[in-house]
Amino acid sequence: MTFLLYQLYSWFRGTRAIQVLLGLGVVTLIFFATRFLDLYMTSWVLQELGTVLIVLIIVVFQTEIRQALYRFSLLRHLLISSQETQHSQFQDIAETLFRMAAKKTGALIVFQGNESLQDLMTNGVVINSEISPQMLESIFYDGAPFHDGAALINDGKIEKVACHLPLSVSTDVPQHMGTRHRAALGLSERSDAVIVAISEERGEVCLVNSGVFRLMSTPTELIMALDELLRSEIESPRATLRQRVFSNLFPKISLLLGVCVFWVLITTRQGLITTVTAPVRLHGVPDGLVLLHTLPEDVTIQIKAMSSLVPPPSKLDLAAEIDASGIIEGTTAIRVNHSNITAPSGMIVTSVLPSSIRVTAEKKMRKNVPVKISLKGKLPSGQSYMRVSSVPPSVDIEGPASQVSQISSITTEEVDASQLKRGGEYLKNLRLPDKQVTVLRDTPVTIKLSVNSRRDR
Repeated sequence: MTFLLYQLYSWFRGTRAIQVLLGLGVVTLIFFATRFLDLYMTSWVLQELGTVLIVLIIVVFQTEIRQALYRFSLLRHLLISSQETQHSQFQDIAETLFRMAAKKTGALIVFQGNESLQDLMTNGVVINSEISPQMLESIFYDGAPFHDGAALINDGKIEKVACHLPLSVSTDVPQHMGTRHRAALGLSERSDAVIVAISEERGEVCLVNSGVFRLMSTPTELIMALDELLRSEIESPRATLRQRVFSNLFPKISLLLGVCVFWVLITTRQGLITTVTAPVRLHGVPDGLVLLHTLPEDVTIQIKAMSSLVPPPSKLDLAAEIDASGIIEGTTAIRVNHSNITAPSGMIVTSVLPSSIRVTAEKKMRKNVPVKISLKGKLPSGQSYMRVSSVPPSVDIEGPASQVSQISSITTEEVDASQLKRGGEYLKNLRLPDKQVTVLRDTPVTIKLSVNSRRDR
């Protein structure tokens, strides 16, 4: 991992991509810090943004990615190693350029290096022509249709002509240099290409590479410069193992430490077994039965985290979801398996204790019982002949048969008799005699004060 990151650093160093990569590294550290501090909302937002950022990086930095893949290609190295190293291929080009300079014929020639120029050179015309003095002179002849643009030389051929190059925005360009030289400088600042520019006014041959101008005096000097810049990968001596290991120590050590920290963050909880308590949840109870109790009501779970990217088990809503459709009246033993625990991705249930639970169920009974009004105090004077009643006068209850059979009535919440008025209606809830007995009514009953029919008679 350290080797791959260092290769990315070497390839993108000095480009706009390195700043973005450093920013992503900082965001990644913040993400792991939020996970470590249990800031799950912040870490979730960063995780969702990370997915979008990956797509944006591919779109914005497609050129740099393509160049990196090109450099990594083994086939490319095999093809480069098989190139001829005989008489310099630049001799004819150099001699032709100096002849054109003597005639004060302006020209702009780009020699492609390792990096692709597809997104930097625009509006070119593809010709894929062999290199010859006659072709070069005809391209840049004053009045020719392609003489104002740049010619691209790649793989020993004139690939494109009449190309437009990005202009440099540097303020250090000498004033006597025109648009042709500013375009050469702009391309050299953005790629490893070597550009040769010929001035029409002064008849000078100038070589530009990595943002630096070099005035060429003779064809021999130009040939040597092109050989040095474009053949360095082939002809330069290979660095020794010691030089490769101990060169650029600071970025190498920094990346190694970063990878170690990243590995520690990833593996902090990886493989850690945690014991948590989870409640038992029964579902699928037969319609004719009602649950009385479950022993035990909680189970102990041992769970193993396979990654630090998952929250700790104590923060999860774990439960033993058990199918109770097979229970019968009385006590039934039900086994608890690992499959009854739904663990999130990245976690594995290693054990569940106890391995079984005992569920006690009883036959369900439904019964209609009268509503008994719980009165406090006495009716106001002059209304003692009035009668207090409820609507409805009775309700249905449901629950275990042993409990429902003993219930003869169900009482309301306490009603202050002194506050009752004739014709008024008062809503009161019913008091449940037992938590396992339910009233089959969702709304409160209505308390009324009316004339006692017996008194009227």
